[in-house]
Amino acid sequence: MPRSLRVREECIRAVKSCLLRNGFPSQKILAEDLGMAQSTVSHFLNGKPVDYANFIEICRGLGQEWRDIADFEANSEPEEVVLVKAKVAIVRWRSPRRGSTSHKTLPQQLHQALSAGGHEVFFINNSSDSASYLKRCDYLLLLISEESAASEMILEQVQLAKELHNLTAHKPAILPILVELNTPLSFDLLSYLAGTQPWLWGGIGDSFKLLSQILTIIKEGRTSLTADHELAVEWKVITSTKQSIIQPLPAAPPELPGGQVELTSCFYIDRPPIESRCYETIAQPGALIRIKAPRQMGKTSLMARILHHAEQQGSRTVALSFQLANRKIFANSDTFLQWFCASIGQELGMLEQLPKCWELADLIGSNQCCKAYFEQYLLSESSKPLTLGLDESDRLFESPEIADDFFGLLRALHEEAKRRDIWKKFRLIVVHSTEVYIPLDVNKSPFNVGLPIELPEFNSQQVQDLAKRHGLNWSGNEVAELMGLVGGNPYLVRLGMYHILRQDVTLDRLVKESATEAGIYSDHLRRHLWNLEKYSELMEAMREIVSVSQPVRLRSELGFKLNSMGLVKLEGNHCIPRCRLYQEYFGDRLDCK
Repeated sequence: MPRSLRVREECIRAVKSCLLRNGFPSQKILAEDLGMAQSTVSHFLNGKPVDYANFIEICRGLGQEWRDIADFEANSEPEEVVLVKAKVAIVRWRSPRRGSTSHKTLPQQLHQALSAGGHEVFFINNSSDSASYLKRCDYLLLLISEESAASEMILEQVQLAKELHNLTAHKPAILPILVELNTPLSFDLLSYLAGTQPWLWGGIGDSFKLLSQILTIIKEGRTSLTADHELAVEWKVITSTKQSIIQPLPAAPPELPGGQVELTSCFYIDRPPIESRCYETIAQPGALIRIKAPRQMGKTSLMARILHHAEQQGSRTVALSFQLANRKIFANSDTFLQWFCASIGQELGMLEQLPKCWELADLIGSNQCCKAYFEQYLLSESSKPLTLGLDESDRLFESPEIADDFFGLLRALHEEAKRRDIWKKFRLIVVHSTEVYIPLDVNKSPFNVGLPIELPEFNSQQVQDLAKRHGLNWSGNEVAELMGLVGGNPYLVRLGMYHILRQDVTLDRLVKESATEAGIYSDHLRRHLWNLEKYSELMEAMREIVSVSQPVRLRSELGFKLNSMGLVKLEGNHCIPRCRLYQEYFGDRLDCK
């Protein structure tokens, strides 16, 4: 066994890019997290020899399979780490489509092969008890088909697996397997899986190759699929399958809704005059737009269109979702601001300049370092305007001290545009789902300046327009029937129309089965139930709301959170279920008699 190892030269660049993705804005923060000298981390990242044990530990911290990046000297490869018995979870998804059988074979084959190999194997379905399995398993075999890729429960499970992976010695190791997939994945799912190596199973003919390699990977204790196997594919190959040209209506094929609506999609519905006001505002020097609406109301899709418009007007654009920051980022304001600046710098190709701006952090503070980085590099005199879109800003409300510092900084930078030309080139979009329920100084908050946008639900005209775009010849009666169930929620309306057009279900059947496990909304409803079960106060509040016919008054924080989840509507200081679907489902599941 060698005493030291080093990163192969051709892998150094990819390894360095793993720092930020794993929640380490700088080498210093990684070194502190691992409890080792910064010089050791620096040597590792620059391809110099480091102690064998340290090499393995740094690879774990960066989520890397050490055998794949190590430069073994004199062909002296370390002994294999044999994992005698592993706990393996297989994610499979129950499709609402009748007769969907094309993806049933592979999960059973994997289960049989792994069980025969002496491993403990269990299935994770789209159910609310999956969290306990994820916390136990060493490996997560993530089978991604066209329909599972759009599953809300799958997204929640991947998010939880990533959090566990970053917190518990990088378990579970996520092994994504694309199952006959030829459609693009959602932005959120791709973001969570960034840095993992996917394989593509094209059919029964690939089963033997896949099964044998999975057994080998687990036997050797590897933490990722290999990139040089014939089944290996790149994520960009999957994402590039999207057609860039909108087809004429009604010839446009249906799109399974999930996450951001693509810029080229004909299924995005304008809500006048919101879009035109946003486009007009973002072109103004020092602009600030605040977009608020519950989950799945189209906030991210609107932000993407504003950024696209700004880019067409000559601005550089960066979209940053705080949902993608792991828990390590929220350790303190300094770590968070380094991550914030590093994320933007990486997108703009200016990451290498960041350490220089942070040298005086102990003297002048992180806020000043952040401001200096923008002024000296991101907004330099020769640069074009910069439009920054911040999604999922609610995430910061969970860390009041960081939120107070960061939102105060955003407000200060916005005010700078009134007196300094350099900051006139900075335009900002802040997206959040709920009211600001943490105390912020009115003079330090960005939530009381700029253009406020609150996205409403679709009205009947917009639902009628969406039906036409799906090629559905609906009268006002059909529109009223669907809206009577789900209101004007853009996601729920689109999901219903998608399955009706695919002839998976009729409108009448959709309404009758809507609140059952057989209905097309079962995955969506289970995700909500899963989240409620994690927070007993929210579950009790929801139980109270659906158990009575009158509006219920809750503590402000509870009402805001349920509203941000999209489960309730706020009527003054009171809450009511957002739609009949939620009233019926949660009235049954929460035992409201």
